[in-house]
Amino acid sequence: MRSVRRLAHDRVPPTARRSTHRRFRRRISAVAETAVVRRRRGAPRGFRVLQKTVPGPSVPLPLPCPACGGPTPQRLLWHKHGCAILRCERCGLGRTETAGFDPEAYYTDGYFSGAHEDGYADYRGAEPVLRREFARTVDFVRRFRDGGRLIEAGCAYGFFLAEAARHFDVAGVEIAADAAEFCRDRGLDVITGVIAPDTLDRLGTPDVVVMLDVIEHLPAPEETLGLVAARLAPGGIVVITTGDFGSAVARLTGRRWRLMTPPQHLWFFTVESLRRLAAAHGLVVESVDHPWKTVPASLVLYQLGRLTGLGPRTMSGTVPVASRLGLPVNLFDAMRVVLRKPDTARGSAPP
Repeated sequence: MRSVRRLAHDRVPPTARRSTHRRFRRRISAVAETAVVRRRRGAPRGFRVLQKTVPGPSVPLPLPCPACGGPTPQRLLWHKHGCAILRCERCGLGRTETAGFDPEAYYTDGYFSGAHEDGYADYRGAEPVLRREFARTVDFVRRFRDGGRLIEAGCAYGFFLAEAARHFDVAGVEIAADAAEFCRDRGLDVITGVIAPDTLDRLGTPDVVVMLDVIEHLPAPEETLGLVAARLAPGGIVVITTGDFGSAVARLTGRRWRLMTPPQHLWFFTVESLRRLAAAHGLVVESVDHPWKTVPASLVLYQLGRLTGLGPRTMSGTVPVASRLGLPVNLFDAMRVVLRKPDTARGSAPP
């Protein structure tokens, strides 16, 4: 068939071939312009679905980028779990395009106890390991701000807040109702919900806001960070941990990257995209590093089971005490970023 097509094409005059090529390019351009992402009726804010599929990953789509602050070319990388994964051509921010994903239904107690393959195997059972790691994170935070009001967004069962309470006046926000109630039963000031104007009104002005592996889950990270920046005390800091989509491991493993878990991970940040997002809200990058972490062995086995196809529950159940064992790990594909609000905030800085 290829030779037949080639011979047929060769019989067409060169001027006609150029004309056909121009018409084809215009057609592809028109498809790209109409293949916009529209919000599906009834879907949560921030969740969208591709209404048309562009033939091949080489045609960038003009979509709004939270980090760049406007429409930018977005290149389709691949599909995974029924979701389209795209990347901003300017800042490198990766995004998940999906529909029908309800975060309130997904982030329940089951998310922390093995109900989802991309969740946690046994979060509560790993409390001793997690609290030791969180104690080190608190020491890190104190290098930049020691004392004051600390709010954690997505505080789960409050293990970090319990460690931070030794040095800060703490409060938290958690979308999972069971986890938030668990925190309150332990005497922690935790609101069930998400970062929003009313929750921040109740929690007061923070000196420190902590988002540990949270920002990649947010439907609209630019709105959340904007609210936080507006309420943050002058000189206050925001501490964010998230995957580094620009890391060597992320680039080498592609769609099999351990943190490429749509639809729960909606965004895949690079250092540059996070810097742009922060600058848009008047925050400056104070520090970036890729720290070692001690994680529960159950989580490592859980992720290995998912990546190898053996099944996360099968792997995590091979070692009964895995939740209580800690393993130091660092693939240098997860970053920790400290953002600071200048003492004399003058509004938005240029990205």
